[in-house]
Amino acid sequence: MKNWQDIIHHTTFRYIDHTDEKYFHHVSNTALASFAIDDALATSVSLEQSPPTVRLWVHPKTIVLGIPDARLPYIEEGVKLLASHGYHVVVRNSGGLAVALDEGVLNLSLVLPGVKHLSIHECYEAMVSLIQYMFQDVTQEIKAYEIVESYCPGDYDLSIDGKKFAGISQRRVRDGAAIQIYLDIEGNSHDRASLIRQFYDISKKGEETKFDYPTVNPDVMGSLSNLTGKPLTVDDIKQRVLSTLQELSEVVEIPFSSDELEVFEKRYEQMIKRNEKIAEWQEEA
Repeated sequence: MKNWQDIIHHTTFRYIDHTDEKYFHHVSNTALASFAIDDALATSVSLEQSPPTVRLWVHPKTIVLGIPDARLPYIEEGVKLLASHGYHVVVRNSGGLAVALDEGVLNLSLVLPGVKHLSIHECYEAMVSLIQYMFQDVTQEIKAYEIVESYCPGDYDLSIDGKKFAGISQRRVRDGAAIQIYLDIEGNSHDRASLIRQFYDISKKGEETKFDYPTVNPDVMGSLSNLTGKPLTVDDIKQRVLSTLQELSEVVEIPFSSDELEVFEKRYEQMIKRNEKIAEWQEEA
């Protein structure tokens, strides 16, 4: 597997902390907005109107579904179950399957240009090596391979001792890509995974489906706090992201441009349209 320096040759990165309320006057703080923001940033980076970007985001109780999840035979019942547990449900526009977010989960988007010359695997490997480097003083045991019984399983699941704490997806726009990772930092990973398991149980009801949905085992998932034995917090990791980025490059903070806001608004409308049915079912729950 290639490391960060093999893939990333940029010397300047834009840093956006969307967990900071000062950014909310630009956009709403919802998961729907987050995916539209990353599309806007990928467009901007692709057109060389912005440097490569690292963006941090956190959302209160949200279940982010993948496009295949929306095709589950009893998806309406599944969405209503999640809503009854106080979760907001959205379908994202990037790859993967259902993921649970809350205040103990930090999301990081790495937005890169020139990806027509980078394979999908190389973009994933850049994120893996960034996370391994970021936590090198905490643990050397972060591995990347599929944790089969986890939710949203994939080849680049990050785990310690076979327990997954992070999953990565990727969204390409023009010649830019947003590589998105969720990092389970603190809180109850077992409860999150149990809820996703219930979601699949009720949304599938044991029926045969063309797509192979995971049978989630909460015991193969954990938070970084539990897996490292250190009381890590989301705020700790935010600072760790920034200091790592400063070590690897020059860091700049640039406000959203009018062009970025224009692209965001179009993409946000598309996300709302994609989620019309999901929104209706939640209102009925």
